[in-house]
Amino acid sequence: MSEARSGTSAPTVLRMILGRRLQDMRLGAGASLEDAAKALRVKTLTIRRLEKAEVALKPLYVEKLLETYGADRQEIDEFVDLAEQANEPGWWHSYRDVVPSWFTAYVSLETGAKTLRTYEPQYVTGLLQTADYARAVLRGGLPNGSEEELARRVELRLHRQSLLEKSDAPTLWVVMEEAVLHRTVGSPDVMREQIERLLDVSELAHVSLDIVPFAAGAHVGACAPFTYFRFEAPELPDIVYSELLSASVYLDQRADVVAHLEAHSRMALLTSSEVSRALLNRMRKEYS
Repeated sequence: MSEARSGTSAPTVLRMILGRRLQDMRLGAGASLEDAAKALRVKTLTIRRLEKAEVALKPLYVEKLLETYGADRQEIDEFVDLAEQANEPGWWHSYRDVVPSWFTAYVSLETGAKTLRTYEPQYVTGLLQTADYARAVLRGGLPNGSEEELARRVELRLHRQSLLEKSDAPTLWVVMEEAVLHRTVGSPDVMREQIERLLDVSELAHVSLDIVPFAAGAHVGACAPFTYFRFEAPELPDIVYSELLSASVYLDQRADVVAHLEAHSRMALLTSSEVSRALLNRMRKEYS
């Protein structure tokens, strides 16, 4: 478990994958961290940071390590090319003026995931928010922020949503509480538009939306919001992100990930697509 309030820049998912591959190749070659450090004439901490994607993958370092591990020339050249790509900043880097570095890790994971499962007890998840709803939510969290900063943050949130429009869009499964629909964010007009957006996206083949009704009572997931990420690349483990008032954490230990997956599945069983759409339609009428 790692706290995500550090000032370090977030790696791209590709850099994470290559870091894992470097570790696998070292272990496959029977080389220790000390052996790798000696080949580069650096400290073992540097090798650890390379394998954990905590630092950029310097092409010269990568090439020397792969030679040490017995890779052939073609494999080395291909890996170095990928390393150079991985060192390129993600599209979200252009929003670094308004987005804290700890959150860029989330955007990187979101961009590279093949499956996203999220639980939201308070607000509509960011990937499904309308511009006006997003602006009202962000304004609530930034009461002293400038209009320019607010506009940039809304722009970033909407840019993230282009993920769902890609030909290889990830599968998104959202579970949220009925309370989200009753919390008037912005105005009744904003809420009506937001609910209409939810009704529209729930028709998409790669999006599932389940709303847990008040009638479900107490349940296992009544906790902080979280998002689960699964990746196509076998090098990356499943990861869960959870955000609290003063900290956010990324979990990749199997027991933690499984606990969140089970909670998400149990909550989904408390409702159905029919119940969810009925709640959306009822609240749309109320906001009208």
